[in-house]
Amino acid sequence: MAAAVSRRHRGRAGRETISFYLFVSPWLIGFLVLGVFPLVLGLTTSFTNYDGFNLDHLKFVGFGNYVRALTTDNNVMFSAGRTVLYTFIRVPLGLVFGVALALMLNQALPFRSGFRTLSYLPHVIPIVATAWVWKIFADQNYGLLNGLISVVRPNTGIRWLVDYPTAILIALTLWADVGSSMVIFLAGLQGVPNELKEASRIDGAGWWQVFRAVTLPLLTPVIFFELILGIIGSLQVLVAPMLLAPSASMGAMPPRDNYFFLVHVYQEVFVNQLFGYGTALLWLLFLVVVILSLLVFRSARYWVYYEVDPEAAKP
Repeated sequence: MAAAVSRRHRGRAGRETISFYLFVSPWLIGFLVLGVFPLVLGLTTSFTNYDGFNLDHLKFVGFGNYVRALTTDNNVMFSAGRTVLYTFIRVPLGLVFGVALALMLNQALPFRSGFRTLSYLPHVIPIVATAWVWKIFADQNYGLLNGLISVVRPNTGIRWLVDYPTAILIALTLWADVGSSMVIFLAGLQGVPNELKEASRIDGAGWWQVFRAVTLPLLTPVIFFELILGIIGSLQVLVAPMLLAPSASMGAMPPRDNYFFLVHVYQEVFVNQLFGYGTALLWLLFLVVVILSLLVFRSARYWVYYEVDPEAAKP
């Protein structure tokens, strides 16, 4: 009797296991085909001299592509430096403007919902349309920016897209992305208990003291989240600087100031047809992103405040 019950139990468990794998098989197949396989193929390609057409004389070059990137390719260090500089400027500005906009739109303002919608709208506009609008806005001859400056300084003809391309890029990305940050910071502000703010005001704290001692510490988990996303996104900037290139031709290279790391990867892969070398550059970027993310996670214990200590909550 016990043996029959055990067989039925094993048979039921086997059917449940088969059903489980059948249900998850679409995701599992997609993960293997679209996730694991491209990663393995890309890592393998980075150790070869593959150029897209040399399958008949494909060679394994070991760490040759990585050595070249770190020693002989001067454009790697230059583009990495420009990317890091852009990141150090863009990310803090994005956090500041996102928090400021969220604080403003968290007040009881007339037409507040409309202002929130208008603030988020640039984030859903396609980047191609956004870039073309900003190219017209910053045009040397008939751009609105030079037109406004001409009011106080006649005959202004600043070549913004040539002489100050990084400034225009930062302004474009802030305009396009600050609405998304605003929504996330608004959600964080909704989680700040009003009781704590009221208690601070009763104790005589002003607006700034309440923000600095109550609101900002409770907002640090959201700032931490936005900081990670901002670093990862800024290190991978590619489409915006390419579209802001003064030339209108397809695949035009941006000015030297906007020659970021992924722009160099684009140049090596799609212009020079060096797929192996390009994938090696991408894996170097992946390592940099991982290292910076780990450093930010490591630093979080010193400045991110949680109402419940994650370590104390562990069983």
